[in-house]
Parts: sequence; structure tokens; C-alpha cells
Amino acid sequence: MTSETIRNPLTDHLITPENSALLIIDYQPVQVSSIRSMDRDELVFNITGVAKAAVNYGVPVIHSTVNVANGLNKPPIQQLQDVLGDLKVYDRTTVNAWEDVEFKQAVKALGRRKLIITALWTEVCLAFPALDALREGYEVYVPVDAVGGTSVAAHEAGLRRIEQAGGNMTSRVQLYCEFQRDWARKATVPGFMDVFESFDGFNPEKAAAIASA
Repeated sequence: MTSETIRNPLTDHLITPENSALLIIDYQPVQVSSIRSMDRDELVFNITGVAKAAVNYGVPVIHSTVNVANGLNKPPIQQLQDVLGDLKVYDRTTVNAWEDVEFKQAVKALGRRKLIITALWTEVCLAFPALDALREGYEVYVPVDAVGGTSVAAHEAGLRRIEQAGGNMTSRVQLYCEFQRDWARKATVPGFMDVFESFDGFNPEKAAAIASA
């Protein structure tokens, strides 16, 4: 059982912690409460899991909110704040985060061409910056189970529009596995085990252990 020599993580065609960045946009209480495309508790669980993966693998995160400074909206949900700690948050007035100067400068300063973009809503605050990033030559990846729209139809239409423009669909579990890639990379394995948790409390690893006892 011999692993291949690790591919260049900067030029790998797959996502690596070294060639990607995670953008988290507008996971605020009002936006979360308006989601109708999936169970809201599951959505919060999944976006929190994506954020945990970024922290575990050292993937840079650009975090943005809308209308907090002007008092029209509330800060990010506590679950994300607990994971991201005191990470800088780029507050904006623009609907499209890509049209906010500081946000776009922060993304470009990272020098990463693979952008994992998450946002609420799928059809607006995800679709608009994703389309702009694609137009500027970035590769865009959307964890479809960590984003949500105002209806199932709106969510799916937003995803289709991004995909038709060249974006790539992924998921929370796929991201974890793409970052980890090899069990021999032991330092990140403990954090990887979060992937087995589910929003309803079921843990297949623990269930298997109980069944075999």
C-alpha cells in the first residue's frame, strides 16, 4: 500500500488546501430564516461543516455580510462565528459581493484561482459573484448542500445558471474528501472525522461500533 508522490498542490486539477479559498457570504439570521429549498437546521449544519473543513485544512476564508454596519441586518449566525472566531468580516451594502471593493480586493490578494463559494440566497448572493468570478477567469465550486434559496425552484435555477457559465457543483462531504485525499496525512484526520456527523445526530461510525460490540 504505497501512496503516489503527492502531486503539486498548487497546480493540481483537483481542489487542495493550497490552491483554493472559501468565500462565505450572508449567513445571517434573516437570510437563514427565509430559506425554503432545504431544511434550515441541515443548511446551518452543512455550512458550519464546510467552515470547519476550511479551518482544519488551513484553507483561507473570506467572510462577508450585508447591511450590518448600517443597522439594517444582524451579524452572522453564531454557529459560524464559533468556528471562524475573530476572522475579519467584510460588511457591504452591495447585493453582489463582487461589486464591493474591499471584498474583491481581499479575494484577489489571496492569489487562489479555485474559489469555493457559499452564500444565501443561491439565486442572488451566490449566483452574482460566482458569475463575475467565472468571467474573470476563476474556477468556481459550489457546495450545493451548504447553500439555499427562497424556493426549491429558485435554488435550482441559480445552480443551473452558475453551472451553465462553467461553475462546478460539489458537496460538504466531497470537499472534506478532496482536501484530505490520503489517510497517511494524519495531522488532518481528526478534523476529517467531523464529516461523519449529521445534522440529526446520526453518526454512522459510532453506530457501526455499537453494532459490532
